[in-house]
Amino acid sequence: MKIRTATMDDLDSITAVEAACFPPEEAATREEFRDRLAHYADYFWLMFDGGRLIAFVDGFVTDEPDLTDEMYAKADMHNENGAWQMIFGVNTLPEYRRHGYAGQLIEYAIRCAREQRRKGVVLTCKDRLVHFYAKFGFQDEGVSEKSVHGGVVWHQMRLTF
Repeated sequence: MKIRTATMDDLDSITAVEAACFPPEEAATREEFRDRLAHYADYFWLMFDGGRLIAFVDGFVTDEPDLTDEMYAKADMHNENGAWQMIFGVNTLPEYRRHGYAGQLIEYAIRCAREQRRKGVVLTCKDRLVHFYAKFGFQDEGVSEKSVHGGVVWHQMRLTF
């Protein structure tokens, strides 16, 4: 499986994978992805099976220590020199799940953040996935007070280097 960063040419594929992975109230729109790609395409890590996008991880860099709902909609909040790598989405097409692809992408994103000398990586997840992210060293900081994205309860998870 090949991993690379995104370009605007990946917009439709990214949007399709997101729609297959999240319900509409939680999924980012094509327009949101267009804005994200315009601001931080190098912080989209894409995995391909041949020419097919099967999984991706995305998020921007900021000095803000906590992930907030505002960040999802405002790609211009990206700060190339920020201290924290945020992860907004971990997406794997349903038919490719349970093969370790998401884990490979998470490890890749962590490695990139380390190499860029960030303080660490922050994400939010549903309760059922807390144990999954803990395997990568993320610590559960409890239910997020700053993110209720999609009307869901999210746990904030942090990996500090």
